[in-house]
Amino acid sequence: MSAISPRTHFRILEDIAHDLSGDTNFPTCMEAAVLVRNTLKDPQADLGRVVQVVGIEPLISSKLLRLANSVTYNPMGKRVSDLGTAIARLGFESVRTTSLAVAMDQMLKSRSLAAYHDIGRDAWEHSLQVAAIARVLARRIGRVKPEEAMLAGLVQNIGVFYLLFRCAEYDEYRDNREAVLDLIQGWHASIGESLLHILGLPEHLIEAISDHGRPQDIEAPSSLHDILYFANLLAAKPGAGVPTQTADPAWVEQAQASRERFADLLREADDDISAVRAALAA
Repeated sequence: MSAISPRTHFRILEDIAHDLSGDTNFPTCMEAAVLVRNTLKDPQADLGRVVQVVGIEPLISSKLLRLANSVTYNPMGKRVSDLGTAIARLGFESVRTTSLAVAMDQMLKSRSLAAYHDIGRDAWEHSLQVAAIARVLARRIGRVKPEEAMLAGLVQNIGVFYLLFRCAEYDEYRDNREAVLDLIQGWHASIGESLLHILGLPEHLIEAISDHGRPQDIEAPSSLHDILYFANLLAAKPGAGVPTQTADPAWVEQAQASRERFADLLREADDDISAVRAALAA
């Protein structure tokens, strides 16, 4: 299909800019995740208030219950069936992270995104891998909160998912893969940064995500910047990450060498992510 006109790109970007400056047009499940996140930002929010807010969205509630009963959070096999006990077991940080993960996963499963399923699924699988590796790295290093590192990995490509969601609303982008990829490649980073501000993520986390492509210290990673860069390096696979992005050959070689060198860490990350996959499973 022929390339789309710059004027059409301008129209969708203008619409998105208008939304981002006011009431952002999120899917319903993402709206619920934003509400959960905003509630958890309140230092006065107690367990009862969090349970009330989370309970508004049945899908997020059911996924949190599933996660709380997974082997990772329930090694003794003592199952819980009420949301309050599940949230207390998981902790607010895990609730925050899981709510966003469920919302993005549901966004990609939307019927309207069927035409872009492979694009979104590749980016999401990469995000899950980065998130798991980042959490393992943070756990080993001890200087960054593991749940914060995982959250950074999960949302680093939120601009890709949001653009797919919005492209589905425009006839010009339906079945026009070339146009969608062009839009994502050029604008996902800046739009993603705006969305992270709207979601209320801490400034240092947004900075680390926005800068995760710049080479960092991988010999002795000590900051969230370092961890996120290294996690992306270890998660690198052909076709992974942002669509149409061409990696530097030297970077690809470094990624392959790092994956071989840190094979044990990758195995630990694979085990670590099983709980998240279990929570997202139907």
